[in-house]
Amino acid sequence: MRHLPRLRRRRIVALATGALLTAGIGLAAPASAAASSSQTQTPLVVNARWGGHCTYDRIVIDLQGYVPEVTVSPVSELVYDGSGKPVPLAGKYFLEIRLHPAAGHDDAGNNVYLGPKLQKIYLSKLKGLALTGDYEGYVTFGAAFDTRPAYGTTVLHSPERVVVDISHPNTC
Repeated sequence: MRHLPRLRRRRIVALATGALLTAGIGLAAPASAAASSSQTQTPLVVNARWGGHCTYDRIVIDLQGYVPEVTVSPVSELVYDGSGKPVPLAGKYFLEIRLHPAAGHDDAGNNVYLGPKLQKIYLSKLKGLALTGDYEGYVTFGAAFDTRPAYGTTVLHSPERVVVDISHPNTC
């Protein structure tokens, strides 16, 4: 290796290291064991909370288990899943936060979700939050705003949670 240019030597070392790591990961657990780990149990949604910061409002959804697929979408109105009844949150703009697969109850049907079901909120952007569904493997929240929200979604771990940040002008 002494005769190889430095860049090429680094590439070879990086490739060899990657191959060894990949082989080590493959040998660490058989695929069937990895598939039967925590991903087989439906994640449980246990709480929702919020907070105001200088340049953003934040919604946090706390989970037990892994973080499922999350979609955040603007909607023209908030309705309860299953019934289709309107959610009584004042606002002109709404976001739907949908987690799947997920549940707010255990296998025996007992509620594990301890957060608010319907809450008015008086932050810079966020004006309300509601649990709008825990139905057929989907848990859905609705958020209400007076003005069009600009938002971003992040997944955080240890503990598992989904974060939706809604930006606003500096209030500090």
